[in-house]
Amino acid sequence: MGMMTEFKAFALKGNLVDTAIAFVMGAAFGKVVSAFVEKMFSPLVGLLMGGVDLTKKKIVIKEGVAEIKDPTGSVITPAVQEVAIQWGNFITAAIDFIVVAFVMFMLIKAINRMKKKEEEAPAAIPEPTTTEILLTEIRDALKK
Repeated sequence: MGMMTEFKAFALKGNLVDTAIAFVMGAAFGKVVSAFVEKMFSPLVGLLMGGVDLTKKKIVIKEGVAEIKDPTGSVITPAVQEVAIQWGNFITAAIDFIVVAFVMFMLIKAINRMKKKEEEAPAAIPEPTTTEILLTEIRDALKK
Protein backbone atom coordinates (compact mmCIF):
# COMPACT_ATOMS: atom_id res chain seq x y z
CA MET A 1 0.00 0.00 0.00
CA GLY A 2 1.42 3.37 -0.99
CA MET A 3 2.00 6.13 1.49
CA MET A 4 -0.73 8.36 -0.02
CA THR A 5 -3.28 5.53 0.06
CA GLU A 6 -2.38 4.77 3.66
CA PHE A 7 -2.64 8.46 4.61
CA LYS A 8 -6.01 8.75 2.85
CA ALA A 9 -7.32 5.73 4.75
CA PHE A 10 -6.06 7.26 8.02
CA ALA A 11 -7.39 10.76 7.33
CA LEU A 12 -10.86 9.59 6.34
CA LYS A 13 -11.42 7.36 9.36
CA GLY A 14 -14.47 8.41 11.32
CA ASN A 15 -12.61 9.23 14.53
CA LEU A 16 -10.23 11.70 12.88
CA VAL A 17 -12.99 13.48 10.99
CA ASP A 18 -15.14 13.57 14.15
CA THR A 19 -12.23 15.04 16.11
CA ALA A 20 -11.64 17.74 13.50
CA ILE A 21 -15.32 18.68 13.58
CA ALA A 22 -15.20 18.75 17.38
CA PHE A 23 -12.26 21.18 17.32
CA VAL A 24 -14.06 23.53 14.94
CA MET A 25 -17.28 23.34 16.97
CA GLY A 26 -15.31 23.86 20.20
CA ALA A 27 -13.63 26.99 18.86
CA ALA A 28 -16.97 28.42 17.75
CA PHE A 29 -18.59 27.48 21.06
CA GLY A 30 -15.71 29.12 22.94
CA LYS A 31 -16.38 32.39 21.12
CA VAL A 32 -20.08 32.20 21.96
CA VAL A 33 -19.34 31.56 25.63
CA SER A 34 -16.79 34.40 25.75
CA ALA A 35 -19.30 36.77 24.21
CA PHE A 36 -21.96 35.62 26.67
CA VAL A 37 -19.70 36.13 29.69
CA GLU A 38 -18.17 39.43 28.53
CA LYS A 39 -21.30 41.07 27.10
CA MET A 40 -24.12 39.64 29.21
CA PHE A 41 -22.86 38.07 32.44
CA SER A 42 -20.08 40.48 33.43
CA PRO A 43 -22.26 43.62 33.13
CA LEU A 44 -24.85 42.02 35.42
CA VAL A 45 -22.18 41.09 37.96
CA GLY A 46 -20.76 44.61 37.67
CA LEU A 47 -24.20 46.07 38.27
CA LEU A 48 -24.61 43.94 41.39
CA MET A 49 -21.15 45.09 42.55
CA GLY A 50 -22.12 48.75 42.24
CA GLY A 51 -21.40 49.50 38.58
CA VAL A 52 -17.89 48.01 38.49
CA ASP A 53 -16.46 46.71 35.20
CA LEU A 54 -14.98 43.36 36.21
CA THR A 55 -12.57 43.15 33.27
CA LYS A 56 -10.86 46.40 34.31
CA LYS A 57 -10.14 45.27 37.86
CA LYS A 58 -6.40 45.01 38.57
CA ILE A 59 -3.73 45.44 41.18
CA VAL A 60 -1.08 47.89 39.96
CA ILE A 61 2.41 46.87 41.02
CA LYS A 62 4.27 49.60 39.18
CA GLU A 63 2.69 52.67 37.59
CA GLY A 64 3.31 53.30 33.92
CA VAL A 65 4.99 56.51 32.73
CA ALA A 66 4.28 58.28 29.45
CA GLU A 67 7.25 59.30 27.31
CA ILE A 68 8.54 62.83 27.72
CA LYS A 69 9.66 64.83 24.68
CA ASP A 70 11.53 68.10 24.47
CA PRO A 71 10.28 71.00 22.30
CA THR A 72 12.19 69.64 19.27
CA GLY A 73 10.34 66.31 19.46
CA SER A 74 13.24 64.22 20.76
CA VAL A 75 12.36 61.66 23.41
CA ILE A 76 13.96 62.59 26.74
CA THR A 77 12.42 59.82 28.83
CA PRO A 78 11.01 56.70 27.14
CA ALA A 79 7.59 55.37 28.09
CA VAL A 80 7.41 52.67 30.76
CA GLN A 81 4.61 50.12 30.64
CA GLU A 82 2.40 49.62 33.68
CA VAL A 83 2.97 46.37 35.60
CA ALA A 84 -0.30 45.05 36.98
CA ILE A 85 -2.05 41.86 38.03
CA GLN A 86 -5.29 41.85 36.04
CA TRP A 87 -7.42 39.70 38.31
CA GLY A 88 -10.67 40.82 36.68
CA ASN A 89 -9.64 39.22 33.37
CA PHE A 90 -8.69 36.06 35.25
CA ILE A 91 -12.12 35.90 36.92
CA THR A 92 -13.79 36.39 33.54
CA ALA A 93 -11.71 33.58 32.00
CA ALA A 94 -12.53 31.33 34.98
CA ILE A 95 -16.25 32.00 34.45
CA ASP A 96 -15.79 31.15 30.73
CA PHE A 97 -14.20 27.84 31.74
CA ILE A 98 -16.95 26.99 34.22
CA VAL A 99 -19.68 27.67 31.64
CA VAL A 100 -17.92 25.55 28.98
CA ALA A 101 -17.24 22.74 31.46
CA PHE A 102 -20.87 22.72 32.62
CA VAL A 103 -22.24 22.64 29.07
CA MET A 104 -19.83 19.83 28.11
CA PHE A 105 -20.87 17.91 31.24
CA MET A 106 -24.55 18.25 30.33
CA LEU A 107 -23.85 17.26 26.70
CA ILE A 108 -21.90 14.13 27.68
CA LYS A 109 -24.55 13.24 30.26
CA ALA A 110 -27.25 13.43 27.55
CA ILE A 111 -25.16 11.35 25.14
CA ASN A 112 -24.55 8.70 27.80
CA ARG A 113 -28.28 8.61 28.59
CA MET A 114 -29.06 8.03 24.89
CA LYS A 115 -26.42 5.28 24.67
CA LYS A 116 -27.88 3.60 27.76
CA LYS A 117 -31.37 3.56 26.18
CA GLU A 118 -29.92 1.96 23.04
CA GLU A 119 -28.20 -0.74 25.12
CA GLU A 120 -31.35 -1.43 27.17
CA ALA A 121 -33.51 -1.98 24.09
CA PRO A 122 -33.91 -5.74 23.65
CA ALA A 123 -32.47 -7.20 20.52
CA ALA A 124 -34.96 -8.57 18.02
CA ILE A 125 -35.28 -12.35 17.99
CA PRO A 126 -33.53 -13.57 14.86
CA GLU A 127 -35.55 -15.46 12.29
CA PRO A 128 -34.83 -19.21 12.30
CA THR A 129 -32.63 -20.44 9.51
CA THR A 130 -33.97 -22.86 6.91
CA THR A 131 -32.07 -25.69 8.60
CA GLU A 132 -33.74 -24.93 11.93
CA ILE A 133 -37.18 -24.79 10.26
CA LEU A 134 -36.55 -28.14 8.60
CA LEU A 135 -35.37 -29.73 11.84
CA THR A 136 -38.44 -28.38 13.66
CA GLU A 137 -40.73 -29.92 11.02
CA ILE A 138 -38.92 -33.28 11.32
CA ARG A 139 -39.21 -33.18 15.13
CA ASP A 140 -42.90 -32.36 14.95
CA ALA A 141 -43.46 -35.16 12.41
CA LEU A 142 -41.68 -37.68 14.65
CA LYS A 143 -43.83 -36.71 17.64
CA LYS A 144 -47.03 -37.71 15.80
